[in-house]
Amino acid sequence: MDKYTNSVQYGKARNMCMSSDRSAFGKDTTADEVLAGIDLSGKTALVTGGSSGIGAETARALAAKGAKVIITARDMAKARNVVNGIRAASGAEIAVETLELGNIDSIRTFAERILARGEKIDLLINNAGIMACPQGQTDDGFELQFGSNHLGHFLMTNLIAPALADVGRVVSLSSSAHRMSPVVFDDIQFERRDYDKWAAYGQAKTANALFALGLNRRLTGRAIEAFAVHPGAIHTDLQRHLTEDDARLFAELEKAYTIQWKTIPAGAATSVYAATAPELAGKGGAFLADCGIWPVNDADGFGDGVRSWAIDAEAAERLWHVSEEMLGQAFVY
Repeated sequence: MDKYTNSVQYGKARNMCMSSDRSAFGKDTTADEVLAGIDLSGKTALVTGGSSGIGAETARALAAKGAKVIITARDMAKARNVVNGIRAASGAEIAVETLELGNIDSIRTFAERILARGEKIDLLINNAGIMACPQGQTDDGFELQFGSNHLGHFLMTNLIAPALADVGRVVSLSSSAHRMSPVVFDDIQFERRDYDKWAAYGQAKTANALFALGLNRRLTGRAIEAFAVHPGAIHTDLQRHLTEDDARLFAELEKAYTIQWKTIPAGAATSVYAATAPELAGKGGAFLADCGIWPVNDADGFGDGVRSWAIDAEAAERLWHVSEEMLGQAFVY
């Protein structure tokens, strides 16, 4: 039995004993529990990085509630496996599109295909990402983690913005790792400092949160709200670049209860919550974790809470303009 099939069966089992008390959501809440009582019929959701992990679970959960789902992937064979599993489980309408977030031409071609569909996207979940990889560059010469995790989603989201449905939601997956680094505007691409894979990842995850803040401000006239999400610590393919030293560090953090691992269904819950929760109306720009708004915590280390640098409106505006300059394209709202 593969991980995806197991996740589907786990979701079905949890669905039988879900609580209707939305105030009780927390770390162990699953995506199915978040969606209890919510009907997504007639809605279209786009989930990047939907071929595995919490992206696949997010797509499954939304499809199970009636949404038409489009997932993006680089590995089309893996994506087709997810699509087939979702269709078999719910008979849902689901499609897959190829997208390489580290390649501007791929992003532009993808956006053209999405716009050509002529349909509105109600829920956009920017889920795809890479973590703590060796130093490298995207196909267009950007630092790999910042380029793929932030600039790729920044460009894609802005290009397909005309297809976003009014009164919709945009969710950008950040991480508690944003606590490792703000956006270092003086040296985003590690041209004048030694490359550190965790600082690079932290910077990119801070950028994801700041993008949500900047986007929320620009889309307010269309009643589209954007949120940033820390999904939690989940064992997925995201960790494929981790070394033995990294594994030992995570084991030590887990032993000290600093890191508490989640299941994949629980890992997808906050993304789904941000995309659908009616109680979040009017709270766009917030940073969420464990199916709630995360409090500010500027203490050093891996404690719970969002650091101020990830919800700083001035930094969000600076990042927006820097991103436009790096990509050579401005977006007017």
